[in-house]
Parts: sequence; structure tokens; C-alpha cells
Amino acid sequence: MMDSTLIGTVVTVVFFIIFIGIFIWAWSDRRKQDFDAAANLPFEEEAKPKHSAYPR
Repeated sequence: MMDSTLIGTVVTVVFFIIFIGIFIWAWSDRRKQDFDAAANLPFEEEAKPKHSAYPR
């Protein structure tokens, strides 16, 4: 039977491995282009509609 210390240790190790996996995924070169595009979203101009259903 597993005691609570062993369960806590296993859960901690699993979450640490998940954290390292997310860290590697986020810093991989394949994701750089997507993150750069997302970082520049606030600076892009919005496309203005030709007409609006709600007059100002």
C-alpha cells in the first residue's frame, strides 16, 4: 500500500516533468514565429468595416 508521502512525491515529480515539457515547448524554435506574431497583435491596426449596422 502506498502512503501519502510516496503519493506526494510521485505527484510532485509528475508535475515537475510537465513543467519542464511546457518550458521546452514554449522556448522551442518552432514556436518563436507564433509567439512573435502574438506579441505584435496589440500594435496592429484593426480593419475598419465599410459600413456598420450601428450608426454613431
